[in-house]
Amino acid sequence: MKRLPIILTIFIICMTLVLTPATMAHAGILPEKQVTIRDENEMGRKFDKLIRLQMPMVGDTLITDYIEGLVQRIVAAKRPMPFHVKSAVIANSALNAFATPGGFIYVFTGLIQAVENESQLAGVIAHELGHVSQRHMASRIEKQGKVGMLTIAGVLAGAFLGIAGGSGSGKAAQAIILGSQGMGTAAMLQYSQEDENEADHVGMNSLVKAGFNPEGMPQTFELMLKNRWFTSSSSEMPAYLSTHPGLAERIDYLNGRIKRMPESFLDRKDDNTTLVKVQALVRSKMSPETTALAYYQNIAPSKYTALDYMALGNVQARLKNMDQAAVAFSKALAMEHQDPLIAREAGIFYFKADRKAEAFRYLQLAVIKNKHDALALFYLARMQAEADQYDRAASNMRKVLELVPEDPEVHHHLGMILGESGDAFSGNLHLAYAAIYSGDIAKGRYHAKQAKTEAKTDAQEQQLKDLESVINERTKKDN
Repeated sequence: MKRLPIILTIFIICMTLVLTPATMAHAGILPEKQVTIRDENEMGRKFDKLIRLQMPMVGDTLITDYIEGLVQRIVAAKRPMPFHVKSAVIANSALNAFATPGGFIYVFTGLIQAVENESQLAGVIAHELGHVSQRHMASRIEKQGKVGMLTIAGVLAGAFLGIAGGSGSGKAAQAIILGSQGMGTAAMLQYSQEDENEADHVGMNSLVKAGFNPEGMPQTFELMLKNRWFTSSSSEMPAYLSTHPGLAERIDYLNGRIKRMPESFLDRKDDNTTLVKVQALVRSKMSPETTALAYYQNIAPSKYTALDYMALGNVQARLKNMDQAAVAFSKALAMEHQDPLIAREAGIFYFKADRKAEAFRYLQLAVIKNKHDALALFYLARMQAEADQYDRAASNMRKVLELVPEDPEVHHHLGMILGESGDAFSGNLHLAYAAIYSGDIAKGRYHAKQAKTEAKTDAQEQQLKDLESVINERTKKDN
């Protein structure tokens, strides 16, 4: 989060370039025209690129696939949608989720951890997708008429990046808005009460149609109100409350509407099995170690599940209490040794503890049980590389790339594996991608140059052209 002011500055520049048409270069202002679907898609794409470059994104496919499944379940109930909706998960403790122009929706791990059931999480997602389907941000921009590009960019940066929580982010967002002389515009571009009411209405429709319990939406909003947090100055409202006005009144509206619904809607029960697993991963691997340890130590020993022992093992490993971690994983495996998630987490622990035989056993089991588990495949490939099984390692790491194609760490390890196997061209190619997706364009160009010296076939020349296209996309100035 210390990098947030940098994100804001970069975002302003990018948004300025995106929103300024070539024909308006002489005026430097947004014309009085309709904001098209294409405009929104471009805004969303640019913003998504910056978010993924600067924010701590969750790459565990068990978590991201779960959220994507919820999102697409709601999208299916909202058809037709004006955008192809994409989701991502941000590792941040704030109780938050937000959607940008173009149908990009981001869910914070703090929200995932806080909800009590799937309908509550789906309720927030449905509300955010209501803003997307009704194109509220495009409407806000259109109503501004002629306004400076820097103002629009600055206000959007403040609106979407100021939600990350903490005094630093809120003050940085406010400073950007002030610096762009956009305080008056800020009031116009923030969601209005009418926008919120409409997002609640259409969001509730899709929530119910998707088969969730409608009580989930107001319950989550109530959870946010009950869990207000403030900065050290006690002068700033929690993120979701400040960017989504009138929450208390909207809760009353939603509860009133729910009372008129059939009883069968309120009797719907969630299958929270996957949610509980995702919450265990988030709590044990992404929340503060001491907080997570206290949570699991407060569970009565007789109540412990295999998932609890697995999570406790993760926390103890983060605290470098390796013996205690080993005991916890042993207990988890004794209870559920065939569970693919427990096998995966145990395998990762044994890999890091240099207990290779056990690591290989459980990672292989996890991959057999779930061929789409990118993290299990990633560590299995690393083990194979350490055993000089380069062909198998490269094959599995390529499978990981199919699941998370822009993950710099995966490209880095694949590049190292290929380089060590003697494939200098492919090794440098993937090291170039690793650098580019990490934001280091200069290093990316260096490895691209090294790869070029090794290119011998037409196919390799085409791969270099594809790489150059990615570099150009990340460095060009849009008109």
